[in-house]
Amino acid sequence: MITTKLIDGTEIFCLRKPEAKMLDHHVEGYMQHGITINDGDVVFDVGANIGVFGVRAVQKFKNVKVFAFEPIPEIFSVLRSNAEKFGKGRFFALNYGASNENGTTSFSYFPNTPALSTAHPEMWDDNPDAFENAVKGSMKNAPADMQWMKWLPTSLAGLVARFLRSGKQMITCELRTISSVIEEYKIEKIDLLKIDCEGAELAAIKGIKDEDWKKINKVVVEVHDMENRVEFISDLLREHGLTKIVKEKEKALEETALYNLYATR
Repeated sequence: MITTKLIDGTEIFCLRKPEAKMLDHHVEGYMQHGITINDGDVVFDVGANIGVFGVRAVQKFKNVKVFAFEPIPEIFSVLRSNAEKFGKGRFFALNYGASNENGTTSFSYFPNTPALSTAHPEMWDDNPDAFENAVKGSMKNAPADMQWMKWLPTSLAGLVARFLRSGKQMITCELRTISSVIEEYKIEKIDLLKIDCEGAELAAIKGIKDEDWKKINKVVVEVHDMENRVEFISDLLREHGLTKIVKEKEKALEETALYNLYATR
């Protein structure tokens, strides 16, 4: 575990400095199309990684509570350190992933790019060019404090992509349903449910009981559009009263099957 400074000087714990800065850049991408956080809100962050989204939430509002899910032990240790540093008593680091049922599963952990770790490596394994295109897009659309990436020739994208995915480790991690966590912590409302869990988003959503949906006011979810998943999840959200839905692609991910769905009541 090391530390790095984000663009505003905030010093956080991390595993890879460039990745932490990129995660911070993504925070702005979630907060669009009616997705907001207000003082006193309860936020569920599924796929929290090292907790940058939660750090920004508790920094901005003193009465926000964040429940952050992260199954990979090495990443979780960093998340827990950030939660204790920035929001002790209101930033809860939870060492499990979200799914449609409680249990365990194998995750692919990528030490060179921990944020890519997933229980669904087939997303990229089945289409290696897609990940290379994602790397290329990130290079072309680098955040303000990483402009040096734009000077790298895009011909290096394949080499970078192979490096990032090298050294894979298989790790067995715990899974919980979102509803089981709602019950355990006696959650009466979830003002924002943010899901970015590398291909497990549909299973995570299926782990919400019908009676718990009424507690959820806003959702932002990254969707890997396999087998019409964007349409299926959009229909699920509408069915549960989140009828204002916007579908959007990040500029850096235009050549991939990744979409963000923003849903509000």
